[in-house]
Formats: sequence, C-alpha cells, structure tokens
Amino acid sequence: MGPSAAASATTLTYIAIWYGLNVAFNLQNKVIFNYFPYPWFVSSVHVVVGTIYCAVFYLIGLKKASFERPITTEELGAISGPAAMHAIGHVAANLSFAAVAISLTHTVKTLEPAFNVALSQLILGQSTPAPVILSLIPVMVGVAAASAADLSFNWTGFISAMVSNLTFGFRAVWSKKAMTTIKNLSSTGIYAYTTLISVFICVPGIFFFERGVWSAIRTQVALKGAGQFYGALLSVGLLYHLYNQFAFNTLSRISPVSHGVCNVVKRVVIIATSVLFFGNKLTLQTKVGTGIALLGTYAYTEAVKRYKATPTPKLA
Repeated sequence: MGPSAAASATTLTYIAIWYGLNVAFNLQNKVIFNYFPYPWFVSSVHVVVGTIYCAVFYLIGLKKASFERPITTEELGAISGPAAMHAIGHVAANLSFAAVAISLTHTVKTLEPAFNVALSQLILGQSTPAPVILSLIPVMVGVAAASAADLSFNWTGFISAMVSNLTFGFRAVWSKKAMTTIKNLSSTGIYAYTTLISVFICVPGIFFFERGVWSAIRTQVALKGAGQFYGALLSVGLLYHLYNQFAFNTLSRISPVSHGVCNVVKRVVIIATSVLFFGNKLTLQTKVGTGIALLGTYAYTEAVKRYKATPTPKLA
C-alpha cells in the first residue's frame, strides 16, 4: 500500500470511528434522558469526564492526546470565547435532545450553516456569494416542513436546537478569528482546553436550573443500583469526548468542505439509527422535510466549494 493509499485508509478509519462513537453517544444519551431528564447535569458530566480523561493522559505522559502543553494567558483568552459558545451550545443541544426525538433535533441543526453565514458577515466582515446563500433556502424549507409535522415537536426542543445553532455558529466564527494566534497547539490540545473551560460554565448551571437533580439521582440509584446508573453516565461522557476528538482529528486531515459533507452523512446515519432504535413514527411530511433539509445542506457544502467567500471592505 502506497503512502497516499495508507493516508486515505487512515482518514476513512477516523471517519468510521467518529460515526460509530457519535451514533452510540446519541442513542445512549437519549436513553438516559428518557428516565433522567436533567440536561444541565448530563451536559456537565460529559465535559467533566472529558476533562478527567485529558488530565489522566497528561499525567501519564501522553501529552499529545490531551492538553499537550501549558497555555499563556493570551492563549486562554483566545480559546475562552469559542469554548463558552461550545459549552452553551452543548447544553442547548441536550435540552433539545431531552425534549424531542433525536431525529427532529438533528434536522433543526442542519440550519447551523445559515447562522455561520450571517455571523461571518456581521463579525468577520466576510460576504457570502449569492449561490451559497440560495443553497440554504431548501434547508430552511425542509426544517420548517419537518418540524411542523413531527409528532414529538414542542417549542422547548425546537428553540433549544436553534440556540445551539446560534452558539455553535459563534463558536465557528470566533474560532476562525482567534485561533490564528495560537501556535504549536494541535486540534487535540485546543479541544482539551475547550472541554476544561466548559466545565466552569456547565457545572454552575446545575445549581441554578436543576436543584431537584440530587433527589432524582438518589431515586435512580435506588431503582437501578449505583453501578448501572453511574456507569451509564461515565460511558456517555467518554463517548461524547471521544467522538468530538475524532471529529477534530478528522478535520485536521481533510478540508472544511469535505468535513461538512461528512457531517451531512453523519446526520443521515444518526437520524436513521435513532428512528430504528427507538421506533419513532415519522409522518410523510416529516420524512420529506428531513430529506429536503439534508439535501440542502449537501448543496450548501458544494456551493461553498465552488464559490469562496470574500472579505467585505471595512469603512474607516
């Protein structure tokens, strides 16, 4: 096998692991929410487990798989903005997962590129070519159609997914603006610090929004046993961290557009597996709307590939 073939095989392996971990995370996460609907607490578990994972690897000398190196105050400031948006977006996504079917949340999240386009214009002064903007119309139409007919629809789930889109849009744009200042720190290290910062944002929310979680924990431990209950939380936290890590690693090996296409395919796989696993009933309109939204997202990635965005001149 030649070097290029070996590199391609490695990349495909990364993508397959990313997909597998992502599907396992989504299914396990929803199973937990079905009997333990506390998204702030579960979100905090995800990032706490990820931080412990990184700390252990760092302490045993596997620094390249964790924090890599200490960062400066300036670098911490550069990471903190995107990390805050990552944390808030993660909690918002889990609020949606807890409230509606996985398939609906992922359908609504196909709108994320629309937020990226708007925020790139507002924050970076980066104009988006008309064909790229037009490619987002079927995404919006598809999401509207699917949401209107989805049997699990409620406003909490829909609005939470939209908040996740907005904050992840800020994360993407601020990352482009800020991460250029960080040298000699790979995507693995940046994500490790993002996870650490997220702990300090997610955990306090438990005490403001989910004060009843402690009695709920005692109830679940009594019903399931400590091993099963805490084991499920530990496993879903590991799945969350590892699937994101492989997503970051995959992005470092392929172009952002190719990564976007992979994300479209990933959503198809997650929606399909969640419908089969949970036996969710989808109306014909929901199926058609979801299909249109996914095709629109693919059209968007293709349009981005053909028409590069151009910076808008700033007035003095």
